[in-house]
Amino acid sequence: MNSTIGAISDGMQYGWTAPVLPILDQEDSPVQITHTDHTWLESIYMCGGITGLPVTIFAVDKIGRKNSIIMSAVISLISWTLIGVADRVEYIYVARFLTGLSGDVAFVAAPMYIAEIADQKIRGFLAGIIYIMMLIGILVIYAVAPFVDFYIPSIIGGIIVVIQLVTFPFMPDSPYYLISKGKEEKAKRHLRRLRTCDDIENEFAHIVAAVKRQKTERGRPQDLLISKSNRKAVVIMLVLNAAQHFSSISVMLMNLHEILTAADSSYLSSNVAGILFASLMLIAATIADFIVDKFGRKILLTTSSLLTGLSLLVLAIFFTLKNSGADVDGISWIPVASVMVYAAVFKFGLGIIPIVMTAELFPAKVKAMGMTIADFFYVVFALISVELYQRLASAYYYDLPFYIFASSCLLTALFAQFYIPETKGKTLEEIQFMLKGEPFPHRLSSTNVENVGNGSVHENETRTEEVASA
Repeated sequence: MNSTIGAISDGMQYGWTAPVLPILDQEDSPVQITHTDHTWLESIYMCGGITGLPVTIFAVDKIGRKNSIIMSAVISLISWTLIGVADRVEYIYVARFLTGLSGDVAFVAAPMYIAEIADQKIRGFLAGIIYIMMLIGILVIYAVAPFVDFYIPSIIGGIIVVIQLVTFPFMPDSPYYLISKGKEEKAKRHLRRLRTCDDIENEFAHIVAAVKRQKTERGRPQDLLISKSNRKAVVIMLVLNAAQHFSSISVMLMNLHEILTAADSSYLSSNVAGILFASLMLIAATIADFIVDKFGRKILLTTSSLLTGLSLLVLAIFFTLKNSGADVDGISWIPVASVMVYAAVFKFGLGIIPIVMTAELFPAKVKAMGMTIADFFYVVFALISVELYQRLASAYYYDLPFYIFASSCLLTALFAQFYIPETKGKTLEEIQFMLKGEPFPHRLSSTNVENVGNGSVHENETRTEEVASA
């Protein structure tokens, strides 16, 4: 929990523009902005994320997953401080840029940290918590910002970050990271703190063997494409990160109030609709997080993609009817219903599974590069989807971008069903063999486990390979 509590702050920043920009448009706004600032205050958040990529690559490998999360929290605290004291839009620009950078580091380091400390039986559940925390943050900003003074959300976000900065430094570090740095005794102590039982020798032996094997593999950037398993992992993460944003999630979160206003839906005010939207996403993601390790990644991802596409298709058809001059007064409830269904079904799979799988697919040697590139895809496709929506909605109408987003979701359902492997219940090492299309070797024997602590890892690996080839 401590590693992900900062995601509440990140969620507040992610959804910040939807309820706050209408406030800044008012005559008595504490910070005067123009229409151009609307676009840039959304886009600069994504630009900060892209700029943070080299920082992320350096941080997670050089200072570690844990310290990277702490660094991200410090940057986030600076961002909230700038927004809280802002009396000019330039302060907010700087804050939004820093927030994008901070979020980029956090959403690589935290899933990586969780995947490496979690027991394989609950790894999916723990990895999904970061998205639940982010959704709590979105709900908080939607529920608070329209009804309080401009600086109050900054105080709330700052308090959340301070809680993380006070508590998280006392958490154990990743055993995978410590072993990769040659700190095996320290790694064993930290692993013992992470487990409820003292008998961690077998698990520790597997971690040591996995890290040592993976360190023998090359870790150059081009090896993400040369290696079959790495190449498949890159393709999966490229498609899933594109699919997330071309399902319109960034568009929805940043422009929900505008979309419902354009639909002339009088059933709910935009502020109330925003709160309900965020609440449904939170409930759906929480349910998905509890069942992801029971039902698996593929079925949730496929079902969610299909239903998300259908909800967006209904919304697009409504806008087509409205734009054609048809009388839609009798069905003006459809846009609200569509976005609420979208909130529920998107976060039930498509909105949570990609971040769970990101930390599972790449081997230790290229994990930092792989996850950072995946995050790069995430930010770039977020920026493209927002720009696509703004330009198409302005030049044509709201239906065209939503037809594109609906088609993307339906294609994602097919991709998930026929290309993505099921990683439920698999160790990180087993997943690597799955991606390579090779059988997984038999597990280390108890005798070999004892030898690992005495420096006999090479001998153990040789015996394992012999058993596998027999």
